[in-house]
Amino acid sequence: MSDDAEQQADEIEVLKSIYEGDDNFKQVDATTYQYKYIDGEKSFILEITWGPTYPTEKPGFNLEIFYNQNLLPSVKEKILSILNTEADQWVGCAMTYTLFECLKEKVSEILAEQTEEAIVARIEKIAVTEQTESKKPEKKEQLSKSQKRRAWDRAEVGRAGEKPRGWDWVDIVKHLSQAPHVPA
Repeated sequence: MSDDAEQQADEIEVLKSIYEGDDNFKQVDATTYQYKYIDGEKSFILEITWGPTYPTEKPGFNLEIFYNQNLLPSVKEKILSILNTEADQWVGCAMTYTLFECLKEKVSEILAEQTEEAIVARIEKIAVTEQTESKKPEKKEQLSKSQKRRAWDRAEVGRAGEKPRGWDWVDIVKHLSQAPHVPA
């Protein structure tokens, strides 16, 4: 077992013991961890992914999670710059806990730029661009009565003359309601 793999195994054990019972921490798989930061009504999730040579190289940081879709790009850049600065100091050491805690201390400062007005303006801009790209409704193919009947017959019997699955199934409720009730 390589030195990096041993350090990763040790760090997994430490992270599990530290964050046991913390609902904000999640281990996605053996090398991917997420932590949810909450500041009042504002929140985001940071995902840290270890490479095969972690901790001798920096882990990967991911903020492109569906949960973070309303996070402003400037806030994401600020988070990533803080993480990269901190990770550069800890290359060669187990740093996942340190990175999670570093952001925990600065979460209020980070999310200060995340104002509701900025989010509303961004959403309105998206809504306006969607309205300008309106699509023409597609016309449905008009079938004659005989074409519809033939299509219906094909769907009922199938291509090879087979009937669809369940065509002869008994309706259990109807069947049981017909049988007389005999007390036990």
